[in-house]
Amino acid sequence: MILEITMRHLLSLVLIAAFLLSCAKEAKAQIVEASCGQCQFDMIDEAGCDLAVRIDGQTYFVDNSSIDDHGDAHAEDGLCNTIRKAKVTGDIAEGRFKSNSFELIH
Repeated sequence: MILEITMRHLLSLVLIAAFLLSCAKEAKAQIVEASCGQCQFDMIDEAGCDLAVRIDGQTYFVDNSSIDDHGDAHAEDGLCNTIRKAKVTGDIAEGRFKSNSFELIH
C-alpha cells in the first residue's frame, strides 16, 4: 500500500516536472549591434568601458559577458573603436540585457 502511494507521488512529480519543462521559454537567438556603451553608444557609466548592445534602437549594458571577453577593446577593430554585430540570446530586465550567450560575428 505505501509503495503504491509512493509510486503515484513519484509519477505525479515526474509529470509535473515534464509539464514545467515543456512550458519553459526557449531563448531565441537574435542579431544585435554590440560595442562599448560609453565610447560608441554615448551611454553613461562611471565604471569605464563596458559591453553594451543596441536592440530596436535602445541601448543596454550587458550582464554575463564582459567587453574583455571579446578581444582587445582598444584595438583598431575593438569594441571601443567600432560597432560590431553579435548573435545573442537573453532577456532585457531591469534596464539591462541579461545575456545567456554572446558571440561576435566576424
